Amino acid sequence: MTDRAAELSAGFAAARTHLVRVAYAILGSVSEAEDVVSECWFKLVRADQHGRVQDVEAWATVVVARAAMDVLRSARVRRETYTGPWLPEPVLTPLSDPADRVTLDESVSFALLVVLESLTPAERTAWVLHDLFGMTFDDVAATVGRSPAAVRKLAARARRHVAAGAPRVDVDRAEHRLVVERFLAAAAGGRLGDLIALLDPDAVLTSDGGGKVNAARRPVRGAEPVARFVLGLMTKAEPDQVLNPVTVNGTLGLAHYTGGRLDTVVSFTVAAGRLHRIDFIRAPDKLR
Repeated sequence: MTDRAAELSAGFAAARTHLVRVAYAILGSVSEAEDVVSECWFKLVRADQHGRVQDVEAWATVVVARAAMDVLRSARVRRETYTGPWLPEPVLTPLSDPADRVTLDESVSFALLVVLESLTPAERTAWVLHDLFGMTFDDVAATVGRSPAAVRKLAARARRHVAAGAPRVDVDRAEHRLVVERFLAAAAGGRLGDLIALLDPDAVLTSDGGGKVNAARRPVRGAEPVARFVLGLMTKAEPDQVLNPVTVNGTLGLAHYTGGRLDTVVSFTVAAGRLHRIDFIRAPDKLR
């Protein structure tokens, strides 16, 4: 390996976590984000042969974001024929792994990813790059192929959608854990009234089976229907099923195993001391 190749490789390796986070925030899919970042390496090598890339992370961020936006456009077309609701792919880490703490602090919350699905690819990319990762509007404009003024409008529209779509997606982690633990204790004890009290009146429970496993085809809406749905699931538990607490995109969630195989991840969205969303990710392609 030449000195320049080694220098590029080191620079790209140092930027890789950041690049995957950018692509994941735009796409909502870990596997697709990793594919986009891997392809970026080859683009970097080719580009550097024609002219030295001075700032690998900055150059790669633009290339990854642009590629992710293109992938998202194609994915949105496919999702129009998706069976049932489409949910993002979760990022799981063990609760007891302190090595993940820094990465978790920087992770993109599942609640935010759900809200970002309401944006157009251009709005989402503009918001992610500017509001989430702090890029200037000039740099965002070069990425999405719009003028800086147009990008400002995209980001403003996206900001309004995000504000309207989620009460608060930056809830204190300790508060989130406390509410979820109370909810799980009430569910284990079969206490319907306590469950309803812990749910927002407009709470939503969504299941994504990808058309490959059993899952509710429509969201369950309202505190009492959601509470009864959860209690109904508890009564169907089998001896070979295990429910483990895990970290889902940085906050407390659940991993459900049947016969030792992961078959469901549960994400909870908490705001103002109540659960606003419960998301069941069951699509096998999203459970790696």
